[in-house]
Amino acid sequence: MSDEFSFLNRFKKLANGRPSNGGAGPPVHRTALADEPGQDMVPPSLSEPVLEPTFAPRPEPAPEPLPEPAPAPIAAPEPVSRATPVGDRSFDGQGDLADHFLGCAKLGRYLTVADNSRFIITDDFRTTPIISAASTMAAIYSKDYLVAQAALLPLSETAQRMSPRKRDRFERLFALIEEQALSDDVRDSAQAIRAAHFRAAEIRELEAELGNRLSPARLRYRQFLDIVKKLMDRKITAGPFLDEFRGFTQDVAGQLDFGIYSFCLDRLFGSVRVPLKVKKLLILELLKYPALIRRELLTNILVYPGQVDELVEFIRYMVTNELGQGAIIEIELLEAFKMRRLSMSDIESSLARAATA
Repeated sequence: MSDEFSFLNRFKKLANGRPSNGGAGPPVHRTALADEPGQDMVPPSLSEPVLEPTFAPRPEPAPEPLPEPAPAPIAAPEPVSRATPVGDRSFDGQGDLADHFLGCAKLGRYLTVADNSRFIITDDFRTTPIISAASTMAAIYSKDYLVAQAALLPLSETAQRMSPRKRDRFERLFALIEEQALSDDVRDSAQAIRAAHFRAAEIRELEAELGNRLSPARLRYRQFLDIVKKLMDRKITAGPFLDEFRGFTQDVAGQLDFGIYSFCLDRLFGSVRVPLKVKKLLILELLKYPALIRRELLTNILVYPGQVDELVEFIRYMVTNELGQGAIIEIELLEAFKMRRLSMSDIESSLARAATA
């Protein structure tokens, strides 16, 4: 499925509005939290270096599913690329990761790993073999522009190792990215790499630029974890914690992987050590977020295993009273999709009916 023409066919299907995969996503599976404060808040990926330059030749991987390792305990989690494989094939064994990314794009979602258990983060493109078609799809359609930028790296390195004759296919893929990517930065980066004929220096410059954006945000994230620990230890009250949360969110906006930010909130709302009052105050903050981010975060909270009924009822009440009918429908549909009660084609039909109502 890494062949350019296979990818272009999928791209044309999206452009023409025809679904390529009508299957429903699986339920979101999240592990209940440990009681150790702070430790369970650290995304497994952060136990490894962030985008360390690696230019040793790496063979283009075949589109085979990655082996499923034994789950790691929460107290000492495995790196995210091993604990939750990205997957070169979708959860039902049909199609591949590029098709899965296409499905995410059609639903207007952030990209997820193949089993929908978490969002794709930048580290995935440095630690996991991902077929070129999927990387291209991520570079074009990722709503997280950091992820889109990171997706250029394996494509660039693969093209660099090829002979000029074989490199022509990647020239065309990069031209497509320049034309269609949602992010201006990604389009500019793709143009610069292609113009430099995939030279290593240009690739290293892109990697360094991305690392310079990510590293301060992840340091700020770790600092925020100290505040979370204080909250769990009852050393800070709701008001000051909310101020810290707002400051943290403002500082990392556009600089931290959405998947890591989402992971942080999932853990906050799933922890029994975070007071319900704080969770409700955070819900009021999330209601102010842009629609795409709001519906992803709120539905994650709603489908979290064992979520407190009072919190679920509070979310539904606030959504009903504070948001418009269109936003309410989108949240309900995405929740149903994450719980595997609806397929992608079901959602497309519902949204079409809502638009003409």
